Amino acid sequence: MAKIKIIGTGIYVPGPPIDNDEVKKLTGVEFDSEKIRTKIGISKRHIAHLKNINETSADFATYSCMNAIKSAKLDPKAINLFVVGSDTPEYISPATSILVQGRIQEGETYAGAFDISASCASFTKAFHTVSMLMKSDPSIEYAAVTGVYNMPAFIRPGDAFGYSIFADGAGTIILKRCDDDESSDYQTGQFMTDGTQWDYIGVYHGGTKNPAKHNALENDKWGLELLKRLPPDRNIRLWPVVANKLCEKAGIDITDIDHMIFTQINRSVIEEVVKILGRSMEDTTCVMDRYGYTGSACIPMAFHHAVLDKKIKRGNKIMLIASGSGFAVGGNIFTY
Repeated sequence: MAKIKIIGTGIYVPGPPIDNDEVKKLTGVEFDSEKIRTKIGISKRHIAHLKNINETSADFATYSCMNAIKSAKLDPKAINLFVVGSDTPEYISPATSILVQGRIQEGETYAGAFDISASCASFTKAFHTVSMLMKSDPSIEYAAVTGVYNMPAFIRPGDAFGYSIFADGAGTIILKRCDDDESSDYQTGQFMTDGTQWDYIGVYHGGTKNPAKHNALENDKWGLELLKRLPPDRNIRLWPVVANKLCEKAGIDITDIDHMIFTQINRSVIEEVVKILGRSMEDTTCVMDRYGYTGSACIPMAFHHAVLDKKIKRGNKIMLIASGSGFAVGGNIFTY
């Protein structure tokens, strides 16, 4: 079977970075800046609308994808498949990936395009889906997989939790279908789902259940809503379980993993998880300090920086684990 190799990465964030104190000034909300910095790990982030930048999900995804294509030294017309993983799409319909394809390839081509929405696990699930599809379909030589996040567009005025955590951004990887003698390859993925937790946090208006109507706006029922307190130990409990399941599927031990990247929601949680797995913070990459929490985009953004910083090198075995509301988890193991 053909092998799948990452040949390019790219990211995009809108405008200049905004530190914790500036967020409070721009939004009029109050939160504990020191706790957000020391426990969660967030010092800065990028939020388009706070800087009056007229960019949204399709813009972030397009710029990120173009940067990755440039990194891969490809003609944009060479991409056979565009996939966007996100729960903050440009529109309910059409898919954000279709807009990205149109902007990059500028018209009708034989490229495929579709979105995957699984909360903040969208990118890892898209990566797995596209890799498996490429292995079985020789007509897909190159694919662009993008994770994009624009949750700040859904944050309501006065939401201190939302503005202290969430941020805008996008990250893209370019995949190439290679012959069997290539050392790089996608090995396996693992999903976990618990749909009974759908009503904890989300954007519950604008779809078919609760269409966007005047009464929803009048009753302040729109945008990001935190309906129930999230279980504080959820990721600490489940990420090690998923990590071990991934290793079992790949036929390896956790000690065989050279580098691991987790959803960038909370640095203290990542510290606890790597300790449980018998590893150290040298074995992972965190970027929430400079980008805040970028949901579906945070895994490819962290991966991009790990490659640039040479924390990840060719031949390294990599594990990615992402989780999001709903509840959804996606994991990957691959050789870079």
